[in-house]
Amino acid sequence: RDGQCHWLKGWKIPEGSRQARGKPVVNLLNIEAESKIAAVVPVRVFSDDRYLLFCTRKGVVKKTALSAYGNVRTVGLNAINIREGDELIDVQITGGEDEVILATRKGMAIRFNESDARVIGRATEGVKGITLRADDLVVGMVIVRPSDTLLVVTEGGMGKRTEVDAYRLQKRGGMGVINMKVTERTGRVVTIKSVAPDEELMLITKNGVVNRQRADEIRVIGRATQ
Repeated sequence: RDGQCHWLKGWKIPEGSRQARGKPVVNLLNIEAESKIAAVVPVRVFSDDRYLLFCTRKGVVKKTALSAYGNVRTVGLNAINIREGDELIDVQITGGEDEVILATRKGMAIRFNESDARVIGRATEGVKGITLRADDLVVGMVIVRPSDTLLVVTEGGMGKRTEVDAYRLQKRGGMGVINMKVTERTGRVVTIKSVAPDEELMLITKNGVVNRQRADEIRVIGRATQ
């Protein structure tokens, strides 16, 4: 979450059962014990025509060529400069002309074209992706896939799907539109995902309880709804 990048061959991660606790990441990577992982990005080729799009809790986004991260040192490298009081929450691969949706915990979201964020180097801060209201924070970033719907999930276990076109395309840095009506019953928004009707979802609680269901079991409803 502090903006450092490390990479690891997939086969070096031990395979475990569903009930297994897993292996501490500090035993796999050369990182400090107090460091927290913000995102895991599967990469086959570090090409020049693909990009890493970063997103922070306070709505900053940054786009850098994927090729800039192909030679990571043992101790890692600086992938993005994080401002004091902020933290990295997600990183995804883009094609250069994709559309992006950022969502906040108080139920706002913005949809913009990634071309609004120019390509910059590694050791930089990035630019504003969304303007946040008081006490609001970004909880998720989605790279829009054609024909998919946007899944929104809240702390209270509520979920809904909405057509992407319900979110008008705006310029980066705006305040966005209502993504979900947040109430005491719903709790705050915890994540968003781009899902297809034939996909399955696995919702996992903080205590490790897993719920598996088909995406099409969650109905498609309007944007400003619960």
